[in-house]
Amino acid sequence: MDQTLIELIAKISTFNLMRYLIVAGVFFLVFYVLFKKKWLPKKIQNRFPNNKDYYREISYSILSLFIFMLIGLIAIRSPLAQEGLRYESFTEHGIGYWFFSVLLMIIVHDTYFYWTHRSMHHPKIYRLFHKVHHQSTNPSPWAAFAFHPLEGIVEAGIIFPITFLIPHHVSALFAFLIFMTVYNVYGHLGYEIYPKGFNKNSIGKWFNTSVAHNAHHAQFKGNYGLYFLFWDRWMGTLRTDYDSSFQEVDQLRSNSKIIQ
Repeated sequence: MDQTLIELIAKISTFNLMRYLIVAGVFFLVFYVLFKKKWLPKKIQNRFPNNKDYYREISYSILSLFIFMLIGLIAIRSPLAQEGLRYESFTEHGIGYWFFSVLLMIIVHDTYFYWTHRSMHHPKIYRLFHKVHHQSTNPSPWAAFAFHPLEGIVEAGIIFPITFLIPHHVSALFAFLIFMTVYNVYGHLGYEIYPKGFNKNSIGKWFNTSVAHNAHHAQFKGNYGLYFLFWDRWMGTLRTDYDSSFQEVDQLRSNSKIIQ
């Protein structure tokens, strides 16, 4: 194994591990340790996972990050990537395109995630691919990447359409991966941090929320999106109890403010 490859493996592994540990760790520290008692009335499910749940989520997440590193390495070393679309200078496409490329990555990923996620709920492959992730019926921030290795491969596969189809600066790819981590951790947070009534306003109704994804973990069906609810609304897979569930959480948050 040449020195360049070893350094690349070390860089990808370190970046993957740090973005998970820092983002999930900060959210866990704030919501599950520092303000655990104070904010308990605001929790979507009025209970917490136990320690073995945390250990399982962290263990599977670290395994998934190792898989992400391997798939990322394949994508970077692929002949398709060598001819590809990664550029070195910001002036080549301009700063405006940099932001557009990150947005495009997010949109492509949301589409990829919706359809692969929904497919993994098919009874014939659910147990093989997706059951591990759904062991977290009351997820914590550590559950963000808690996948079975087969699902980890599927999830990591998004790197191919992104790096083979979208002209990108490496910093744009890093920005996308950090955003993905933050939003994924938020989806598994167990608390809703969007404002009251966000689910019904003209913009908020298109965004996925922690309430929506928490219901997916608790009920196993519907709400398959990652960042947005476009596909769920268009394909009729948004749970019919989504608005009422969000309203219940709003009420819990309002009552908590009154008590305080």
